[in-house]
Amino acid sequence: MGKGRGARMEWSTGGPVRTPAGPAAPSRGAPRPAPREGVLWSALAVLSLLAGLATGTLQTWHHNRSLGTTPAPAGLRAPSPGGEGSTEPPLATAWSQLYGDNVTAEAQLAEDLLLRAERSPLALARAKKAPRKPARGGRGRNCHIRSLMVKALHQLYYDPSIENKNLAQKWLMQAQVSPQAWHFSWLLLNMDKVPEIQYFGASALHIKISRYWNDIPADQYESLKSQLFAQIARFAGGSKIVLTRLCVALASLALSMMPEAWPCAVADMVRMFQAEDANVDGRARCLALLELLTVLPEEFQTSRLPQYRKGQVRSVLAQECGSVFPLLGQLLQQQDSPGFIKQKVLKCFSSWVQLEIPLMDCESLIQAAFASLQDPELFDTAVEAIVNAISQPDAQRYVNTLLKLIPLVLGLQEQLRQAVQSGDMETSHGICRIAVALGENHSRALLDQVEHWQSFLALVNMIMFCTGIPGHYPVNETTSSLTLTFWYTLQDDILSFEPDKQAVYQQVYRPVYFQLVDVLLHKAQFPSDEEYGFWSSDEKEQFRIYRVDISDTLMYVYEMLGAELLSSLYDKLGRLLTSTEQPSSWQHTEALLYGFQSIAETIDVNYSDVVPGLIGLIPRISISNVQLADTVMFTIGALSEWLADHPVMINNVLPLVLQALGNPELSISSVSTLKKICRECKYDLPPYAANIVAVSQEVLMKQIHKTSQCMWLMQALGFLLSALQVEEILKNLHSLISPYIQQLEKLADETVVVVLQQVFQLIQKVLSKWLNDAQVVESVCAIFEKSVKTLLDDFAPMVPQLCEMLGQMYSTIPQASAIDLTRQLVHIFANEPAHFPPIKAVFLLVTSVTLTLFQQGPRDHPDIVDSFMQLLAQALKRKPDLFLCSNLDVKAVFQCGVLSLKFPEAPTVRASCGFFTELLPRCGEIPPVGQVVHDEGKVLLQAVLEGIGGQASRSLMDHFAEILFALNKHCFSHLSLWIKEVLQPDGFPSARVSPEQKDTFSQQILRERVNKRRVKEMVKEFTLLCRGLHGTEYTADY
Repeated sequence: MGKGRGARMEWSTGGPVRTPAGPAAPSRGAPRPAPREGVLWSALAVLSLLAGLATGTLQTWHHNRSLGTTPAPAGLRAPSPGGEGSTEPPLATAWSQLYGDNVTAEAQLAEDLLLRAERSPLALARAKKAPRKPARGGRGRNCHIRSLMVKALHQLYYDPSIENKNLAQKWLMQAQVSPQAWHFSWLLLNMDKVPEIQYFGASALHIKISRYWNDIPADQYESLKSQLFAQIARFAGGSKIVLTRLCVALASLALSMMPEAWPCAVADMVRMFQAEDANVDGRARCLALLELLTVLPEEFQTSRLPQYRKGQVRSVLAQECGSVFPLLGQLLQQQDSPGFIKQKVLKCFSSWVQLEIPLMDCESLIQAAFASLQDPELFDTAVEAIVNAISQPDAQRYVNTLLKLIPLVLGLQEQLRQAVQSGDMETSHGICRIAVALGENHSRALLDQVEHWQSFLALVNMIMFCTGIPGHYPVNETTSSLTLTFWYTLQDDILSFEPDKQAVYQQVYRPVYFQLVDVLLHKAQFPSDEEYGFWSSDEKEQFRIYRVDISDTLMYVYEMLGAELLSSLYDKLGRLLTSTEQPSSWQHTEALLYGFQSIAETIDVNYSDVVPGLIGLIPRISISNVQLADTVMFTIGALSEWLADHPVMINNVLPLVLQALGNPELSISSVSTLKKICRECKYDLPPYAANIVAVSQEVLMKQIHKTSQCMWLMQALGFLLSALQVEEILKNLHSLISPYIQQLEKLADETVVVVLQQVFQLIQKVLSKWLNDAQVVESVCAIFEKSVKTLLDDFAPMVPQLCEMLGQMYSTIPQASAIDLTRQLVHIFANEPAHFPPIKAVFLLVTSVTLTLFQQGPRDHPDIVDSFMQLLAQALKRKPDLFLCSNLDVKAVFQCGVLSLKFPEAPTVRASCGFFTELLPRCGEIPPVGQVVHDEGKVLLQAVLEGIGGQASRSLMDHFAEILFALNKHCFSHLSLWIKEVLQPDGFPSARVSPEQKDTFSQQILRERVNKRRVKEMVKEFTLLCRGLHGTEYTADY
């Protein structure tokens, strides 16, 4: 069994959540029989036992012929934003729904008035400038519009009816994106309105500018800009929420106009608000300017600008910081600047540094922010600004500036100690964030500065102090968890040096990491029983997660410290358990065992010379409470592989496990440990089998464990029985299963396959009642998938029955688990003439149901799509004749594959690429495939190039390259035409690549029909060009 980080076991009873495509399972509140009380529990218990028995008996013989599977993640479809082309009902209809049919006439009037309203953004401004006429119609129209909006907003904010609130919100959202919003938004900003109404008007302006910029004529940009400046000036001393929203609207306008239409936008903003204005107080103007400058970078981060425009605008904004930072520095240094102004300045600086401004340009403001840490009013804002500035990826280029920051951080140590002593968690938390941000983001750059090693070591020791901060997490402190990632990063950077340099750093930092182990084990200790009893369930859960993080860190540290770490832990535990001077606390013992468990779970300790001693020490532990008992159990479980190599030691620990099995509080730890021992040590357990079966049977009859633990226990017994003589297997099978299924009493002479055949009828009966329960269907599929993968050809007699059951399950509630089981059947039995008919039938049924699912919208079920693509690839690999079936719509299958290439989930895209990589070589031998590639191949190529152009993750480029290679190898004549046509349009697949670059790429691809690796290199280079990353630091890691 392989060891590594991925091998850690989570002690949760749930698995990956999958989204069934059929009817929803009954809600928790719905009455339903308890599984353990009904036939469902009986069936699942038997299936668990049989799965363990089958796996234990046959896995050695057939392992190489089973097909590995990869679970697909479930996904959710993101809601698409509304737009002008929305299919929502007209505003009048929605208004009628809100106020009832008795006001339909008024609603129709509202619709008529809104539709006739002027659609220019500056309609109101022009109306004010135009000569007044005594026409009452316009005035009445404005009054009606305002009254309708005000009425709906009042309904939204103050009506107690949720239904009315929802209807009002729906109508208002339609109104915001309607063309009429250009008109009423200005009306709602009148100063006689309450702030909620003014806020809605400002929000409507922002939505129109940010989402419908192309609707605004270019000749109105300047007027719109002036109007927004005027409104911001009006609200400078007014409602803060309205001012912020107006600033966001102007920021969106600026981002859309720069650099061509508004080249010096930021400088103009600063100049505009610095100008004297008799109507606006100077302090209010300053706050309004700071608010505008703060939201500008934030709006850029969330803007909907095309990717190529984002690069342009980011560059312009980075240059414009020259107009911003001097102003911020001046305001921070002025003695008479009030605290709230300085706070706004720090927030503004924090916003701008996230635009990846060069760290050297931020140096003076960072120093000012450090000085602000002494002011309690500014502390939190200053911390945020410093952390954001230090954490920018580009900051590591400015090593000299980083070296200047180390003394500033070390200068905070006295403030940190005082905060810890006084219990000021907020201050200690903030200072720790700063130290960790500098160390974690730039450890490699600072380690490289050999002449400054002492100052960096001082920073490391400061972070160590933060790791070991006194008190129990999360009740007395919340700081120590921030530091754990730093220790990973530092270790990785040290171990990445060449051997000679690494040896020097190891000499310096190994003592630091041994100290870290002591600190972490101390932090992992439980509080006293009395104190722990007062903790809330949420605090206990946070502490559990914190201990898991510590466990991961200890496991990682083993890579640096090696076997010496285990020896150190063993020596401490030995001294603790053998000391006669003073009794040790159970917490100290538990923490040391927890350290052993953390390492043994994922690291191969079979050759460690301390494990025999540890096994000898475990029976000497005085187990006084549940937490210690749990850790003892998990530690024994982590050493199960070692016990398999040293069976003479099994008797030292097995009695402890069997004793714990009867304690419901130790349910998870004791059952999982017994399962591990039965799986790893089964050939050495026959002398203990009778005792294990007797204790387990007693526990099962008492029903003291939950269903999931009972299933684990039955699987453990299956592993145990698989190593016994046939007579013993059958005798124990009879005694174990008879309480649940009386039918099995007749099967004393028969094999596992016959047992499965006999219980098949029972499973069908269970499914007839639970077919709509996704969990039951998934459990049944999992059991049979294990049986198929283990028994292989021996499973053949059950293929027709299982295919029929699969069709029934998948037709009722499509699930990925059913497709995965179908794929296993195709892999093993599709080439057997006797089994081809049922395999063909279930393959066609699964395909038909899944195609229907695609018509309904597959985005809610990426796991099903992933599994379906893998099934298609497997069918093409093992039995291409399946694609000759007249009932198979090959064109629809092809189109589904193209659609799946555009999914955001990487595993789904990989599976889709795998399907096409198998499909394209079949063009010549399977006529339906050749025809569909001829008809639809251009669409496939377009989807592939879209992904390469930036629509897909860069990690998927090798998979897209394989499709291109297959097209070039098997469809060259078509590809040579398609690629020119598809790449012809400007801006496709990216506006960053020129026609010459596209032409070069297409020629390179068409020339390379032999070397797949070369094609992958071409695709990687082209995708970097498309994404604007070619020649940047990102290229080095790609």
